[in-house]
Amino acid sequence: MEQIVQDSVTTQHFMGTVLVERDDKAILDKGYGSADLEWNIPNAPDTRFRLGSITKQFTAASILLLEERGKLKVEDPISKYMPDEPAAWKNITFIHLLTHTSGIPSFTSFPDYEELQGRPVTPEQLVARFRDKPLDFQPGEKWNYSNSGYALLGYLLEKISGQTYCDFLQQNIFTPLAMHDTGCDRNSVILPRRASGYTPGPHGLENATYIDMTVPFSAGELYSTTGDMLRWQQALFGGKLLNAASLQKMTTPVKDNYGFGLEIETIKGHERISHDGGINGFNTSESWYPQEKLSIIVLSNVNGNAPSEISDRLASVMHGEPVVLPSERKEVAVPVATLSRYVGVYQLAPKFALTIALEGDHLTAQGTDQPTAPIFASSPTRFFSRVVDAEIEFFSDATGKVDHLVLYQGGHESKGVKQ
Repeated sequence: MEQIVQDSVTTQHFMGTVLVERDDKAILDKGYGSADLEWNIPNAPDTRFRLGSITKQFTAASILLLEERGKLKVEDPISKYMPDEPAAWKNITFIHLLTHTSGIPSFTSFPDYEELQGRPVTPEQLVARFRDKPLDFQPGEKWNYSNSGYALLGYLLEKISGQTYCDFLQQNIFTPLAMHDTGCDRNSVILPRRASGYTPGPHGLENATYIDMTVPFSAGELYSTTGDMLRWQQALFGGKLLNAASLQKMTTPVKDNYGFGLEIETIKGHERISHDGGINGFNTSESWYPQEKLSIIVLSNVNGNAPSEISDRLASVMHGEPVVLPSERKEVAVPVATLSRYVGVYQLAPKFALTIALEGDHLTAQGTDQPTAPIFASSPTRFFSRVVDAEIEFFSDATGKVDHLVLYQGGHESKGVKQ
């Protein structure tokens, strides 16, 4: 396990904290790298990190608490609690918002988002950014990750409860569960043991761009530690916060393996309930394997995929499965004539394709709306990335023509047909 984490630390892809616990026994609980590079302060288990979208499960649980108290039903149209709602939202329910099936476009994808992310907003002002935008699709028709949907849940929670989002969470979750190192982050607050956030740059790590923490709101404004996240998992999945019916709703996938603020999947035969997070300077990953009572929590103050990749590898170790680290993969030479056969566009999902191109004597891969990255051959048909923990294998039909590839990433296998 130490080798797995250090493999990402030595390449500067990861600084942060890692907690692995099974059956109430800590297997690994440690900090890596710096919480503050300018002062050379090391990360430790009590370092506080911004959680990003892990916040969403706290928002979802809060909505379910309101339902248990008779304040709402998740099947209700939100118009019942929002008399001034736009006409396009009249068929949207709480379930649509909770499961990313509302069709409301995500404000973080708008062209002006980077320009506006440094400006403080009220919940009303945040909702105003997307309330008049046309829906991406009709409610319930499709799944599309929407930070707007979760910002709207926080806005509605405040209207229905009569409390601010942060006060509601503090009173109903953080204080009762003794989560003393968790709360809503505010830029102006002096927060002891807060990690500084970094992002990779052309010459090494750089300070992350500024974001006012009122902007992510109930979609991503919380901070926490690995220890508090463990308390949260134990309380949530141990039935100490929600009743059995509410927990069942939260952990039942609706579309694309997504429940209420949580992903529910089976990875290599093991059920996993998890969520990742990302915000300026921070990436996070937390997973719960109910059959094994296994928690894996990885919090990082460097942007990138390392937390989820480390989590997957640590899970493999805990499950007795082999792990090949990126540093252990050996490149082999493949003739350019062979490489040229793989060039093309491969469709993996309706809105996602991999473009394989030849640059000199090596291949590159580019996912939809992602940067181009080189891939390296481990065999004449199988290639790996050094940027993310992913492999690509090319397959040919009976005539020898390359007709599809398979992307291996995060325990999943995704087929892409050549266009």
